[in-house]
Amino acid sequence: MAAAVSSSAVVKVVGTEEEITVNVNDKGFYDEVEIEDLEFDEDSETFYYPCPCGDRFQVTLEELKSGEEIARCPSCSLLIRIIYSPEDLEEVEDE
Repeated sequence: MAAAVSSSAVVKVVGTEEEITVNVNDKGFYDEVEIEDLEFDEDSETFYYPCPCGDRFQVTLEELKSGEEIARCPSCSLLIRIIYSPEDLEEVEDE
C-alpha cells in the first residue's frame, strides 16, 4: 500500500503582509470539496469556497458543466478539487 504524500505551500493572506503555510496533497490540491459545501451565487452563476488566504476559490457553473473540476483562488496559487455529478449541476439549474 502506497503512503500518502503531502507537501506544504506558503500562502500570502489577502490585504496583509502575513504568510501562512498550508498542507497540499500529492495531487497538488489544498482540499477536495463536495459541491454541496460551496456557496452558489445565482447572479454570476459562480460557486465559491473560502480560501485560507482570506479570498475565495471560485468556479463557474459553465466551467463545471464542461467538465472542469478545479476551483482556483484568484489571490494565491491554491486549488481545490470539486466533487460533483452531472445531476448536482441539474439541481442547481432547476432552483
